[in-house]
Amino acid sequence: MEKNRTNAAGQADVDSVITDANAQSNRSRGMPRQLNLLSMRRDGQYRLGVKTDKGILDAPEAARLLGIFAPATIDDLLQHEDGPSLNALVDVALVSKAAQPAFTSEEEVEYGPVVTRPEKIICVGLNYRRHAKEVNLPIPNQPVLFNKYNNALSPHRGAIKLPIEVANKFDYEAELVIVIGKMARNVSESAALSHVAGYCTGNDFSARDLQFDTGGQWMVGKTLDQFAPVGPYLVTADQVNPDRLKIECRVNGEIRQSSNTNDFIFSTAQIVSYISRHMTLKPGDIIFTGTPEGVILGYPKERQVWLKAGDEISCSVENLGELRFELN
Repeated sequence: MEKNRTNAAGQADVDSVITDANAQSNRSRGMPRQLNLLSMRRDGQYRLGVKTDKGILDAPEAARLLGIFAPATIDDLLQHEDGPSLNALVDVALVSKAAQPAFTSEEEVEYGPVVTRPEKIICVGLNYRRHAKEVNLPIPNQPVLFNKYNNALSPHRGAIKLPIEVANKFDYEAELVIVIGKMARNVSESAALSHVAGYCTGNDFSARDLQFDTGGQWMVGKTLDQFAPVGPYLVTADQVNPDRLKIECRVNGEIRQSSNTNDFIFSTAQIVSYISRHMTLKPGDIIFTGTPEGVILGYPKERQVWLKAGDEISCSVENLGELRFELN
Protein backbone atom coordinates (compact mmCIF):
# COMPACT_ATOMS: atom_id res chain seq x y z
CA MET A 1 0.00 0.00 0.00
CA GLU A 2 2.83 2.39 0.86
CA LYS A 3 4.41 1.74 -2.57
CA ASN A 4 1.12 2.50 -4.30
CA ARG A 5 0.79 5.74 -2.38
CA THR A 6 4.34 6.66 -3.37
CA ASN A 7 3.66 5.89 -7.05
CA ALA A 8 0.44 7.87 -6.93
CA ALA A 9 2.23 10.83 -5.39
CA GLY A 10 5.00 10.59 -7.98
CA GLN A 11 2.51 10.50 -10.84
CA ALA A 12 0.68 13.45 -9.33
CA ASP A 13 3.95 15.38 -9.34
CA VAL A 14 4.54 14.50 -13.01
CA ASP A 15 0.96 15.45 -13.90
CA SER A 16 1.50 18.77 -12.17
CA VAL A 17 4.68 19.38 -14.16
CA ILE A 18 2.85 18.51 -17.40
CA THR A 19 0.05 20.93 -16.51
CA ASP A 20 2.63 23.64 -15.86
CA ALA A 21 4.38 22.81 -19.14
CA ASN A 22 1.18 23.13 -21.15
CA ALA A 23 0.52 26.47 -19.48
CA GLN A 24 4.09 27.55 -20.22
CA SER A 25 3.61 26.86 -23.93
CA ASN A 26 0.79 29.39 -24.00
CA ARG A 27 2.79 32.17 -22.39
CA SER A 28 5.07 34.76 -23.93
CA ARG A 29 7.75 33.89 -26.46
CA GLY A 30 11.42 33.87 -25.70
CA MET A 31 14.74 32.14 -26.17
CA PRO A 32 15.70 28.83 -24.54
CA ARG A 33 17.84 28.92 -21.42
CA GLN A 34 20.40 26.62 -19.82
CA LEU A 35 20.26 24.10 -22.67
CA ASN A 36 22.72 22.48 -25.09
CA LEU A 37 20.84 21.89 -28.33
CA LEU A 38 21.59 19.97 -31.51
CA SER A 39 20.09 19.00 -34.84
CA MET A 40 19.70 15.26 -35.30
CA ARG A 41 18.78 13.50 -38.51
CA ARG A 42 16.20 10.71 -38.33
CA ASP A 43 14.12 9.16 -41.10
CA GLY A 44 15.39 11.73 -43.58
CA GLN A 45 14.34 14.70 -41.43
CA TYR A 46 16.10 17.10 -39.09
CA ARG A 47 14.83 17.01 -35.51
CA LEU A 48 15.55 19.11 -32.45
CA GLY A 49 17.69 17.34 -29.86
CA VAL A 50 18.68 18.36 -26.33
CA LYS A 51 21.81 17.07 -24.60
CA THR A 52 20.97 15.94 -21.05
CA ASP A 53 22.47 13.77 -18.32
CA LYS A 54 20.08 11.03 -19.45
CA GLY A 55 21.26 11.17 -23.07
CA ILE A 56 20.05 13.05 -26.13
CA LEU A 57 16.37 13.95 -25.92
CA ASP A 58 14.45 13.79 -29.21
CA ALA A 59 12.24 16.81 -28.54
CA PRO A 60 9.41 16.14 -31.04
CA GLU A 61 9.24 12.49 -29.94
CA ALA A 62 9.06 13.51 -26.28
CA ALA A 63 6.34 16.01 -27.13
CA ARG A 64 4.35 13.27 -28.84
CA LEU A 65 4.72 10.86 -25.95
CA LEU A 66 3.79 13.44 -23.34
CA GLY A 67 1.12 15.34 -25.24
CA ILE A 68 3.00 18.61 -24.81
CA PHE A 69 3.74 21.11 -27.57
CA ALA A 70 7.38 21.64 -28.49
CA PRO A 71 9.21 22.92 -31.60
CA ALA A 72 10.26 20.17 -33.99
CA THR A 73 13.57 21.66 -35.17
CA ILE A 74 16.11 24.22 -34.03
CA ASP A 75 14.99 26.45 -36.88
CA ASP A 76 11.38 26.30 -35.66
CA LEU A 77 12.56 26.99 -32.12
CA LEU A 78 14.48 30.08 -33.16
CA GLN A 79 12.15 31.51 -35.76
CA HIS A 80 9.07 31.21 -33.52
CA GLU A 81 10.89 32.05 -30.27
CA ASP A 82 9.54 28.89 -28.64
CA GLY A 83 12.17 28.72 -25.91
CA PRO A 84 9.72 28.56 -22.97
CA SER A 85 7.92 25.61 -24.57
CA LEU A 86 11.16 23.71 -25.04
CA ASN A 87 12.38 24.39 -21.50
CA ALA A 88 9.04 23.17 -20.15
CA LEU A 89 9.20 20.00 -22.25
CA VAL A 90 12.71 19.16 -21.05
CA ASP A 91 11.66 19.64 -17.40
CA VAL A 92 8.84 17.13 -17.85
CA ALA A 93 10.82 14.63 -19.92
CA LEU A 94 13.54 14.38 -17.28
CA VAL A 95 11.07 13.21 -14.60
CA SER A 96 8.50 11.28 -16.65
CA LYS A 97 8.78 7.54 -17.34
CA ALA A 98 6.55 8.04 -20.39
CA ALA A 99 9.30 10.07 -22.05
CA GLN A 100 12.06 7.48 -21.62
CA PRO A 101 11.80 6.13 -25.20
CA ALA A 102 12.61 9.66 -26.45
CA PHE A 103 16.15 9.49 -25.02
CA THR A 104 19.04 7.99 -26.98
CA SER A 105 22.78 7.72 -26.53
CA GLU A 106 24.86 10.35 -28.24
CA GLU A 107 26.90 7.71 -30.06
CA GLU A 108 23.77 6.73 -31.99
CA VAL A 109 22.95 10.27 -33.12
CA GLU A 110 23.40 11.31 -36.75
CA TYR A 111 24.07 15.02 -36.54
CA GLY A 112 22.78 17.76 -38.77
CA PRO A 113 24.15 21.31 -38.99
CA VAL A 114 23.16 23.14 -35.82
CA VAL A 115 21.00 25.50 -37.89
CA THR A 116 19.71 24.11 -41.18
CA ARG A 117 17.90 26.97 -42.88
CA PRO A 118 19.34 30.37 -41.90
CA GLU A 119 18.28 33.29 -44.04
CA LYS A 120 21.83 34.66 -43.80
CA ILE A 121 25.29 33.27 -43.11
CA ILE A 122 27.53 36.26 -42.44
CA CYS A 123 31.27 35.98 -41.87
CA VAL A 124 33.74 38.42 -40.34
CA GLY A 125 37.25 38.53 -41.76
CA LEU A 126 40.41 39.58 -39.92
CA ASN A 127 38.88 39.74 -36.46
CA TYR A 128 41.87 38.50 -34.43
CA ARG A 129 44.83 40.82 -33.96
CA ARG A 130 47.47 38.10 -34.20
CA HIS A 131 45.83 36.61 -37.30
CA ALA A 132 45.87 39.99 -39.08
CA LYS A 133 49.56 40.23 -38.22
CA GLU A 134 50.42 36.73 -39.49
CA VAL A 135 48.87 37.43 -42.92
CA ASN A 136 50.48 40.90 -43.08
CA LEU A 137 47.25 42.86 -43.27
CA PRO A 138 46.37 46.05 -41.36
CA ILE A 139 43.98 46.01 -38.42
CA PRO A 140 40.58 46.95 -39.92
CA ASN A 141 38.70 50.01 -38.69
CA GLN A 142 35.36 48.25 -38.94
CA PRO A 143 34.27 44.62 -39.33
CA VAL A 144 35.11 43.12 -42.72
CA LEU A 145 32.08 41.14 -43.90
CA PHE A 146 31.56 38.43 -46.50
CA ASN A 147 29.03 35.64 -46.88
CA LYS A 148 28.39 31.96 -47.25
CA TYR A 149 25.21 30.23 -48.40
CA ASN A 150 23.18 27.33 -47.05
CA ASN A 151 24.80 24.88 -49.50
CA ALA A 152 27.97 25.26 -47.42
CA LEU A 153 26.40 23.98 -44.18
CA SER A 154 27.83 20.71 -42.92
CA PRO A 155 27.41 18.77 -39.65
CA HIS A 156 29.55 17.45 -36.85
CA ARG A 157 31.01 14.06 -37.86
CA GLY A 158 30.39 14.99 -41.49
CA ALA A 159 32.73 15.03 -44.47
CA ILE A 160 33.77 17.69 -46.96
CA LYS A 161 34.25 16.44 -50.49
CA LEU A 162 37.15 18.52 -51.72
CA PRO A 163 36.38 20.15 -55.10
CA ILE A 164 39.78 19.33 -56.56
CA GLU A 165 38.53 20.02 -60.07
CA VAL A 166 38.47 23.77 -59.28
CA ALA A 167 40.86 24.27 -56.34
CA ASN A 168 43.74 22.71 -54.38
CA LYS A 169 44.77 25.18 -51.62
CA PHE A 170 42.39 24.10 -48.85
CA ASP A 171 42.66 25.69 -45.41
CA TYR A 172 40.95 25.46 -42.00
CA GLU A 173 39.59 28.34 -39.92
CA ALA A 174 38.25 27.48 -36.46
CA GLU A 175 35.64 30.02 -35.37
CA LEU A 176 33.13 30.99 -32.73
CA VAL A 177 29.70 31.16 -34.36
CA ILE A 178 26.87 33.43 -33.16
CA VAL A 179 23.28 32.24 -33.65
CA ILE A 180 20.64 34.97 -33.68
CA GLY A 181 17.47 34.34 -31.67
CA LYS A 182 15.57 37.62 -31.91
CA MET A 183 15.21 40.08 -34.79
CA ALA A 184 17.87 42.80 -34.63
CA ARG A 185 17.71 46.01 -36.62
CA ASN A 186 19.95 48.96 -35.75
CA VAL A 187 20.58 47.71 -32.21
CA SER A 188 23.08 49.29 -29.84
CA GLU A 189 26.15 47.46 -28.61
CA SER A 190 24.70 47.38 -25.11
CA ALA A 191 21.56 45.61 -26.36
CA ALA A 192 23.15 43.47 -29.07
CA LEU A 193 23.74 40.26 -27.11
CA SER A 194 20.11 40.16 -25.94
CA HIS A 195 19.33 39.20 -29.55
CA VAL A 196 21.63 36.16 -29.48
CA ALA A 197 20.13 32.70 -28.89
CA GLY A 198 23.46 30.98 -28.42
CA TYR A 199 26.86 30.04 -29.72
CA CYS A 200 28.50 27.08 -31.42
CA THR A 201 31.79 25.90 -32.87
CA GLY A 202 32.33 26.39 -36.60
CA ASN A 203 34.95 26.18 -39.31
CA ASP A 204 35.12 28.74 -42.12
CA PHE A 205 36.68 26.22 -44.52
CA SER A 206 38.41 27.97 -47.41
CA ALA A 207 39.94 27.44 -50.85
CA ARG A 208 42.75 30.00 -50.80
CA ASP A 209 43.53 29.78 -54.52
CA LEU A 210 39.94 30.72 -55.38
CA GLN A 211 39.89 33.35 -52.64
CA PHE A 212 43.09 35.14 -53.65
CA ASP A 213 44.69 33.79 -56.83
CA THR A 214 41.77 34.52 -59.16
CA GLY A 215 41.32 38.22 -58.53
CA GLY A 216 39.93 38.23 -55.00
CA GLN A 217 36.97 35.85 -55.27
CA TRP A 218 36.20 35.68 -51.53
CA MET A 219 32.66 34.41 -51.99
CA VAL A 220 33.69 31.65 -54.41
CA GLY A 221 36.57 30.59 -52.18
CA LYS A 222 34.39 30.45 -49.07
CA THR A 223 30.99 29.02 -49.97
CA LEU A 224 31.66 25.83 -51.88
CA ASP A 225 29.51 22.85 -50.89
CA GLN A 226 30.00 21.78 -47.24
CA PHE A 227 32.46 24.61 -46.52
CA ALA A 228 30.63 25.72 -43.33
CA PRO A 229 30.66 22.92 -40.74
CA VAL A 230 28.89 23.93 -37.50
CA GLY A 231 28.24 21.95 -34.34
CA PRO A 232 27.95 19.77 -32.44
CA TYR A 233 25.84 21.91 -30.09
CA LEU A 234 24.10 25.23 -29.89
CA VAL A 235 24.82 26.34 -26.31
CA THR A 236 22.31 28.90 -25.09
CA ALA A 237 23.65 32.40 -24.65
CA ASP A 238 22.97 32.60 -20.92
CA GLN A 239 25.74 30.03 -20.36
CA VAL A 240 28.50 31.74 -22.36
CA ASN A 241 30.86 34.71 -22.11
CA PRO A 242 31.67 34.84 -25.85
CA ASP A 243 34.57 37.26 -25.62
CA ARG A 244 36.72 35.09 -23.37
CA LEU A 245 36.78 31.56 -24.80
CA LYS A 246 39.69 29.30 -25.66
CA ILE A 247 39.61 28.20 -29.30
CA GLU A 248 41.62 25.50 -31.05
CA CYS A 249 41.94 23.63 -34.35
CA ARG A 250 43.70 20.32 -34.85
CA VAL A 251 44.66 18.53 -38.07
CA ASN A 252 45.15 14.78 -37.67
CA GLY A 253 45.59 15.41 -33.94
CA GLU A 254 48.23 18.15 -34.33
CA ILE A 255 47.32 21.53 -32.82
CA ARG A 256 47.41 24.18 -35.54
CA GLN A 257 45.43 27.01 -33.92
CA SER A 258 45.29 27.81 -30.20
CA SER A 259 44.06 31.18 -29.09
CA ASN A 260 41.29 32.95 -27.20
CA THR A 261 38.42 35.16 -28.29
CA ASN A 262 39.87 37.85 -26.04
CA ASP A 263 42.12 38.55 -29.07
CA PHE A 264 39.05 39.76 -30.99
CA ILE A 265 39.41 43.12 -32.72
CA PHE A 266 35.63 43.54 -32.61
CA SER A 267 33.66 41.97 -29.76
CA THR A 268 30.56 39.88 -30.35
CA ALA A 269 28.38 42.81 -29.27
CA GLN A 270 30.16 45.13 -31.70
CA ILE A 271 29.76 42.60 -34.51
CA VAL A 272 26.02 42.10 -33.97
CA SER A 273 25.41 45.84 -33.58
CA TYR A 274 27.47 46.71 -36.69
CA ILE A 275 25.76 44.15 -38.91
CA SER A 276 22.31 45.17 -37.65
CA ARG A 277 22.94 48.74 -38.75
CA HIS A 278 23.35 47.52 -42.33
CA MET A 279 20.82 44.68 -42.56
CA THR A 280 18.13 43.12 -40.42
CA LEU A 281 19.30 40.06 -38.54
CA LYS A 282 16.60 37.43 -38.13
CA PRO A 283 16.21 34.43 -35.83
CA GLY A 284 18.26 31.55 -37.18
CA ASP A 285 20.84 33.75 -38.92
CA ILE A 286 24.40 32.74 -38.09
CA ILE A 287 27.57 34.81 -37.88
CA PHE A 288 31.11 33.41 -38.14
CA THR A 289 33.20 35.76 -35.99
CA GLY A 290 36.65 35.28 -37.55
CA THR A 291 39.58 32.92 -37.05
CA PRO A 292 42.73 33.21 -34.91
CA GLU A 293 46.34 32.84 -36.00
CA GLY A 294 47.72 29.54 -37.19
CA VAL A 295 46.03 29.11 -40.57
CA ILE A 296 48.07 27.60 -43.40
CA LEU A 297 47.83 30.86 -45.31
CA GLY A 298 49.84 32.53 -42.56
CA TYR A 299 52.80 30.13 -42.90
CA PRO A 300 55.85 31.05 -45.00
CA LYS A 301 55.24 29.82 -48.55
CA GLU A 302 57.84 27.07 -48.25
CA ARG A 303 55.89 25.61 -45.29
CA GLN A 304 52.40 25.84 -46.78
CA VAL A 305 51.19 22.24 -47.00
CA TRP A 306 47.52 22.46 -47.92
CA LEU A 307 44.83 20.10 -46.61
CA LYS A 308 44.09 16.94 -48.59
CA ALA A 309 41.67 14.04 -48.75
CA GLY A 310 42.03 11.80 -45.71
CA ASP A 311 42.81 14.63 -43.28
CA GLU A 312 40.74 14.78 -40.10
CA ILE A 313 39.89 18.20 -38.68
CA SER A 314 38.70 18.95 -35.16
CA CYS A 315 37.83 22.36 -33.79
CA SER A 316 36.83 23.31 -30.27
CA VAL A 317 35.59 26.42 -28.57
CA GLU A 318 35.60 26.39 -24.78
CA ASN A 319 32.31 25.05 -23.32
CA LEU A 320 30.76 24.67 -26.80
CA GLY A 321 31.98 21.20 -27.76
CA GLU A 322 34.33 19.76 -30.36
CA LEU A 323 33.38 19.88 -34.03
CA ARG A 324 34.95 17.04 -36.03
CA PHE A 325 34.89 16.32 -39.75
CA GLU A 326 36.99 14.62 -42.38
CA LEU A 327 38.05 15.47 -45.91
CA ASN A 328 37.25 13.25 -48.90
